[in-house]
Amino acid sequence: MMRTKKGAIGVALGAVVALAAAACSSGGSTATSTSSAAAATKGGTIYMVNLGPQEHWDPQRIYIGADIEFASRVMYRSLTTYTAGKDAKVVPDLATDTGTMSDGGKMWKFTLKDGVKWEDGQDIKCEDVKYGLSRTFAQDVITGGPNYIITFLDVPSAADGSSVYKGPYTKEGQAEFDKAVSCEGKTITIKFKTPWTDFNVASAGLLAYAPYRADMDKGEASDYAIFSSGPYKLEGTFDKDKGGKFVRNPNWDEKTDTVRKAYPDVIQYDLGVQGDTIYERLLADSGNDKFMVTQGSAPPAKLAQIAADANVMKRTVNPTSPYTDYIQPNVKSAAFTNEKARQAFAMATNKDAYITALGGSQVAVATNAMCNKELPCYQDSNPFGTPSKGDPEAAKKVLTDAGIATPVNITVVYRSRPTSDKAFAALKSDWDKAGFNVTLEPLTAKYYATIQSPAYATKDAFWAGWGADWPSGSTVLPPLFDGRVNISAGGSGQDYGYFNDAEVNAAIDKAYTITDSAEREKAWGAIDAMIVKKVGVIPLINQKFTFTFGSSVKNFEVNSLMGGYVDFANIAVK
Repeated sequence: MMRTKKGAIGVALGAVVALAAAACSSGGSTATSTSSAAAATKGGTIYMVNLGPQEHWDPQRIYIGADIEFASRVMYRSLTTYTAGKDAKVVPDLATDTGTMSDGGKMWKFTLKDGVKWEDGQDIKCEDVKYGLSRTFAQDVITGGPNYIITFLDVPSAADGSSVYKGPYTKEGQAEFDKAVSCEGKTITIKFKTPWTDFNVASAGLLAYAPYRADMDKGEASDYAIFSSGPYKLEGTFDKDKGGKFVRNPNWDEKTDTVRKAYPDVIQYDLGVQGDTIYERLLADSGNDKFMVTQGSAPPAKLAQIAADANVMKRTVNPTSPYTDYIQPNVKSAAFTNEKARQAFAMATNKDAYITALGGSQVAVATNAMCNKELPCYQDSNPFGTPSKGDPEAAKKVLTDAGIATPVNITVVYRSRPTSDKAFAALKSDWDKAGFNVTLEPLTAKYYATIQSPAYATKDAFWAGWGADWPSGSTVLPPLFDGRVNISAGGSGQDYGYFNDAEVNAAIDKAYTITDSAEREKAWGAIDAMIVKKVGVIPLINQKFTFTFGSSVKNFEVNSLMGGYVDFANIAVK
């Protein structure tokens, strides 16, 4: 098993072993066990077992979907959160409501509930929320987390483009931050320079906007020093390689929390166990492993064994995940400057063969859009009418009609893994049939940092993966395809194919200003289709997960809103 960042880093090829990023659509699918939440009772110990190591537990630094989901249910609360279950939606958490937006999305106000406390019994104050927002600006200390707030918050930029506010440790530019974020009693007012019409959804999907108490902040040294606002607190210390033990937080008041049921007495969080071993133990289902869950999807070698056992299948779910694999042609490369060459390449892409190499329909489903099928911005887009198995002959005709001499020499860069090596060999076969001469370039280390560098600006196409940070096209399309915020002398950013289209950029700017959420997501879907038609991207698949849990676990739910992993809101043990 492996963990990858939410959004900004993308996901690993081979969904069955990926621990990837992110949130998903409102009203998205939820896979659940057959147990009834109403029948659950307090008590017992549940075991969370993963490979590790743990990257972060600092709320402003957590940027892994599985970690956000766990921490949001166990030890950290934010202004808003998601409910559990198939009709999941954004609801108030620490705040009294889901926020009041004004000035076209440039201003938000939230008022904190009475009775919400830290684990030491002190009240959670407006100033704690403000301080939490401030920490992301200390980019030399609070590293690795999502930094949307720096772009949006109404704080001036310095000459070099960075924020004039440098965070709470130096307090440089503090007065400018104080103008943008202010407290009056229990009410916090947040001012943005650019409309952020779904900030309350972002607050539910990320922990970067969770409160943090200044007197508990030791900067880098705080990373594993968990200070709880949720139903559980850390007992003792947390070892990033071995894990830790979470026990009940006596200062959490369930009267202030409509989402977290906190059924188990103890959550034992164990790290350092390989994925194959985890699933061997889950299949054996003995001793404390009857109370086990994991955030790792079943390894391919275990899928047939799981499917062959009816009793194991009763405690196994196979949900569509919120993550998408794709290929991005480089519009700057000599071969792909011509849009017709990119079109032919897209038409020759055999997504079915790619899925077969990954492990079949249990691990992936073909897609024609960058918005995952779990997202509200999803619109099926197939501008060239190509079947999922591709059409090399039709692709070859596009090249011929465009007067493009064949074979067209293409280098495709991808992240090498045993499964992905097979998948790209399968793709190459059909690309070559269409009139391309494809050279595969597998990379093993520092994949995303490498393909972002100027040294790779002449390569022809790149594999990547992505999951939305919260359920909106705004966390898929601008981060990946707005060249204005990505492309620089330092490389491509996350726009690996150097796609920078004036029509798309104008549509992105307009979408940000739409205040109606349904209309806004419809606009993002249209932009998605526009990019696919221009062959700025070739979507491949939506990943699927396979999760098995112990026979004494009740209310096992996988909520796509929270990243597609096990949801601890209602979980219990027999």
